Amino acid sequence: MKHVYSKAALLALSMISASACASHWSYKGESSPEHWGELDEAYKTCNSGMNQSPIDIDSTANAHLSPLQTHYVDGPVTLTNNGHTIQASEQADTRDTITLDKQTWTLQQFHFHAPSENTVHGKHYAMEMHLVHKNAKGELAVVAVMFDKGAENRELDKLWDVMPQQAELNISIKQELNLNKLLPEDKTYWRFSGSLTTPPCSEGVTWIVLKHPLTVSAGQLEKFTHTMHHDNNRPVQSLHGRVILE
Repeated sequence: MKHVYSKAALLALSMISASACASHWSYKGESSPEHWGELDEAYKTCNSGMNQSPIDIDSTANAHLSPLQTHYVDGPVTLTNNGHTIQASEQADTRDTITLDKQTWTLQQFHFHAPSENTVHGKHYAMEMHLVHKNAKGELAVVAVMFDKGAENRELDKLWDVMPQQAELNISIKQELNLNKLLPEDKTYWRFSGSLTTPPCSEGVTWIVLKHPLTVSAGQLEKFTHTMHHDNNRPVQSLHGRVILE
């Protein structure tokens, strides 16, 4: 299992490198999600995996989950357009962490998908943010925040104002970003075991999907989708008997 986690961690730490190496994948045409598993031997889990993400959150089990504790004090330092998403990356010695299962998980990067990848009772949200964390064992935990179309998100503007319009561009983030303002005040969540939502689709990833959405304006959403040129969400995957906890 450690081998799976290490592959997942490598991808999460450098989506740019991952997208540049191995076989080209995308969200449309012959390299779209339904073909990912055929593009490269390293991607076979995308087709054969039994714990794939994203999912539709519908039936759940009440497990009295412990509150999610977030400790975000630093904020990201670079913003990258890697051709698949817009990704904000942390500095190597960041103090941005969460506490989960009595362990500390350090934030590596966060990125965006529009429309949302995970759905709730079959509903797509306008956008979804994935905050990717790693613990001391190299295991990954993703905190997902949903966005409904509505009022402008001022904190998001600090990223959108410097959003690279061309693929493979990196921009230094000059404005101080308060990551706590990109999370809802109520951090109740659904939890399940899943995978990365991009190749190599490595499994063993803990998913924490926050129940309460934030808002993104129509203009902010349009700027992101115009920059990406296409939807960048993987279709929902079969549960294969997995239980979603809340």
